[in-house]
Amino acid sequence: METNKPLLKVDNIGIRFGGLRAVSDVNIELFPGEMAGLIGPNGAGKTTFFNMLTGVYVPTEGQILLNGKKLNNLPPYKITRNGISRTFQNIRLFGELSVIDNVKVAYHSQAKHTLFSSILRLPGHFSGEKEMEEKATEFLKIFNLDRFKDEKAKNLPYGQQRRLEIARALAANPKLLLLDEPAAGMNPHETKELMNLIAFIREQFNLTVLLIEHDMPLVMGVCERIYVLDHGQLIAEGTPSEIKNNPKVIEAYLGEEVS
Repeated sequence: METNKPLLKVDNIGIRFGGLRAVSDVNIELFPGEMAGLIGPNGAGKTTFFNMLTGVYVPTEGQILLNGKKLNNLPPYKITRNGISRTFQNIRLFGELSVIDNVKVAYHSQAKHTLFSSILRLPGHFSGEKEMEEKATEFLKIFNLDRFKDEKAKNLPYGQQRRLEIARALAANPKLLLLDEPAAGMNPHETKELMNLIAFIREQFNLTVLLIEHDMPLVMGVCERIYVLDHGQLIAEGTPSEIKNNPKVIEAYLGEEVS
């Protein structure tokens, strides 16, 4: 599924917070359709890296290119429109909104009707809302959440909330999906289902996926290539087999088995 041209190219990216250099000189390339992982000890800079990719933080050095377009200094909503969507380590749903409204929020970034037509309740507003409702319902069916569509998001079981967050991220129609510890808090059965879901959505939506995860069986099971961060620096890159046997990776995990 790869092409010779990377979808995402990160050149020597870094960021400082005062005198602290949280991430430095990181270089990563992701190709269309690739499933990659980003691993490392707690505090290695993984989520900070995601935050730079999505505009939450502005890099102090280096550049981020998506399909050749520089994303540095763009606000998060423009980065989303350019094709990067994400989930969060801690679930960030709109708990008081219904399940279907959480997905519709993402569709509003692509809405064809204008704010003006919505305020005046013009025909374009109603046709646009109807289209979003239909699209959101179809999305929920894919994730087996359609039977909960009128429930408040906060009332869903934890595993279903994770599914909903991924569904919302996909509804933004990304080229690159970033998953930040999607298996956090899941039991082994839910984690196995998540592995199947990630593989399915990569194929179904022709996505490039980059995931942060501490569950090594999940990472080794779904990723084709893995990057390893430690103390804000990239210390290894390779296939799951190469990473599993890399001395630097084993040392960075303080002797923990990577399997």
